[in-house]
Amino acid sequence: MRRLALLAAAGVTALALGVTIPARALIVFDPNNYVQNVLTAARELQQINNQITSLQNEARMLINQAKNLATLPYSSLQQLQSSIQRTQQLLAQAQRIAYDVQQIDRAFSTSYAPATGSQSSQLLIFNAQTRWQNSFAATQDALRIQAGIVGNLDTNRIQTSALVTSSQGASGALQATQAGNQILALNAQQLADLTAVVAAQGRAQSLEAAQRASAQDQGREQLRRFLTPGQGYQSSNVQMFH
Repeated sequence: MRRLALLAAAGVTALALGVTIPARALIVFDPNNYVQNVLTAARELQQINNQITSLQNEARMLINQAKNLATLPYSSLQQLQSSIQRTQQLLAQAQRIAYDVQQIDRAFSTSYAPATGSQSSQLLIFNAQTRWQNSFAATQDALRIQAGIVGNLDTNRIQTSALVTSSQGASGALQATQAGNQILALNAQQLADLTAVVAAQGRAQSLEAAQRASAQDQGREQLRRFLTPGQGYQSSNVQMFH
């Protein structure tokens, strides 16, 4: 009996061990599930990489936009405006017959008008003196304007060099555009200086030509009076300005 009891106990123990031990030690591997998990992880990793790339592209785009919107750190406008103002001041200081249509018309209806028999000798002499003074003043004004323009040359050279350097080192479209605009403004200022010089020289040459023409006309009138009986000049009044 005791032996049967031991055998029965051993059988129960073996049965119990045969049921419980394999259940704890067995690991089940599902290949299909593993593949699906790997594919899912790969897709998620690809999405993360795509998001990172997109963020990098957006950051690059914002950086480029910031560069394109950055303003040029150098400005030559103040120097250009100062040069233009100096030239304008020189033109505004023109003496006697200046750049005014009404003033020119008045002068050519009086001092530069053709000599007539009704004009006194004193008036003819006064007009000749006035014309000479006008020509003298115009020549002086032309020389002063030329000197002022020459004084602007060094400033223009410095500004041109600085603007070209700024244009070549521009970090974006806006800086390049602003540098180009300032170079155009510098060209306009130089053109304005050239126009001022031409106008001043033309004024001096025109007044000189008008003086010579009036002197010839006045000389003919003085000769006519000298040859006309009763209209001869005293020696102190015979003055001809050429």
